[in-house]
Amino acid sequence: MAPYASEDSEGGARRRKAVRYAVPVAVVGVAAATIGLVPALASSGDPDLPDITARQLIEKIAKSDTEQLSGTVKIQTDLGLPSLGGAAGGGLMGGGEQGGGGSSADPQSKLTELATGSHTLRVAADGADRQKLSVLDDASEYSVIHNGDDVWAYDSKSDEAYHAKQKQGADAGGSGGSGDHAKKAPKGVPATPKELTDEILKAGGDTTSFSVDGTSQVAGRDAYRLQIKPKQSGSTVGAVTVSVDAKTGTPLKFSLTPAGGGAAVVDAGFTKVDFAKPAASTFDFKPSKGTKVTEADELKKAPRHEGAGRPESLKAGGLDDLNVIGKGWTSIAELKLPKEASGLAAGKGSAEMPPDAQKFLSSLGDQVKGEFGSGTVYSTRLVNVLITEDGKAYAGAVTKGALVKAANAG
Repeated sequence: MAPYASEDSEGGARRRKAVRYAVPVAVVGVAAATIGLVPALASSGDPDLPDITARQLIEKIAKSDTEQLSGTVKIQTDLGLPSLGGAAGGGLMGGGEQGGGGSSADPQSKLTELATGSHTLRVAADGADRQKLSVLDDASEYSVIHNGDDVWAYDSKSDEAYHAKQKQGADAGGSGGSGDHAKKAPKGVPATPKELTDEILKAGGDTTSFSVDGTSQVAGRDAYRLQIKPKQSGSTVGAVTVSVDAKTGTPLKFSLTPAGGGAAVVDAGFTKVDFAKPAASTFDFKPSKGTKVTEADELKKAPRHEGAGRPESLKAGGLDDLNVIGKGWTSIAELKLPKEASGLAAGKGSAEMPPDAQKFLSSLGDQVKGEFGSGTVYSTRLVNVLITEDGKAYAGAVTKGALVKAANAG
């Protein structure tokens, strides 16, 4: 239901399915970057459903052809981060009005707010070409609408809109949706539910456990609970649970719990859902007179003030020599940081870093020593990052001890 995805060919439909249903294998990355659909807040008991194996449930998800729905989603994200106020969405992340000539309606910065706290969303989808996502606040609403070639975003609080054009069909590199070529899945993309199921189980390999953890009710619908757990020690991920609609195979609920216990890191899902075709008017949008409209092409051409919105040490393009250590749930990314980021190893920022961001780093930092020398571990309830005094960074959904061990080996 991402508001931007759109492909016309049958091959494109297979790619969408492959991406959508490979989520259990790549769940850590999904949770960190996007936060998907997940649980209703109230349960009315565990329904009595026919027994099903994990393989059968994954295949049921893969067979799902749901493309039309609407509903309300509740998302609760608790990474254990201190509040940064406006610094999280703008000053630290470099988006919105603080990004230099940007728009408060730009989805790239606005949707980062979903990474913390509690949010209520309204969602609607009608195939690959029409989706809508609205983030509801007490006195305002932010919406992203994809309708054919157009992507609109509107922030009612600032009365600003963002508009982008999106190429469709053959112009976007597709085959136009007809002919033998369109009927063939791209090389390496599973073309049938069985192939996709085999790929997911194969990708999990000896690092992942798949099981059916009973049943539940989500948004008044009977569902099976697919549980995914790491087999490896050293991961900060305890378990991932996906509640799957028993009738349609559509994922309705997602919950990621940490190995350390406590509340879920990500807990999101439908409280209301309807699989009927949404009204066409749901995806209509026309800015009102007086609304400030920013075109995506304008943002690309607009000059950005040097240093605006984010410190030099965090700007893209300053990282190199990325190396991945280990596999599966205990994979650790090793990379060399630019010289400007050397202050991070001491739990400090840089002269360019906003005070709120420096306070944030200081609150997370934990000094550690080892054969590699000394450094600082920055921690959340899911992801830990070790930055050494010689400018290397080790990051992953792993324990502090695993990071120190990796740094010692490096």
